[in-house]
Amino acid sequence: MRQPTPEALIDFYGLVPLPREGGRFRRTWAGPERADGRPEGSAIVMLLTAEPDDFSALHRLPTDEIWHFYRGDPLTLLLLHDDGTSRTAVLGPDVLGGQHVQFVVPAGTWMAAAVAEGGSWSLFGCTMAPGFSYEDYEHGDAAELAERFPQEAALIAELSRP
Repeated sequence: MRQPTPEALIDFYGLVPLPREGGRFRRTWAGPERADGRPEGSAIVMLLTAEPDDFSALHRLPTDEIWHFYRGDPLTLLLLHDDGTSRTAVLGPDVLGGQHVQFVVPAGTWMAAAVAEGGSWSLFGCTMAPGFSYEDYEHGDAAELAERFPQEAALIAELSRP
């Protein structure tokens, strides 16, 4: 089995830029529409590279989101919790070494992701139930988050977009 290139994956999956958040993605599934207009569930496939400005910017969602690692290099997730604590989780193939192939980000948690240092690209997916709706996406403000989480100020600056 040969290792795919990011360009080949973009072409194969038909990935397009994800507005504001960053990276390239494609929705691969959306469940039936609920009474509130949201799908019952949704899934995306996404690609990030180590290129400058290619990261998933700080954002939060009102429901749990499950991240799934598929291929490539490990992906670092920064998580900022409402109680003022923070955590970094790594998605990747080395599950016995502490990496995750699946990781649940709890509802309301600020999250951002980037290819781990030394890597070149990561292919991963996210699923949600109920499904994703653009109205639910809350984009992070770097200054506000750095004030609330001073211990992560440097990473917040790196993983934010206006």
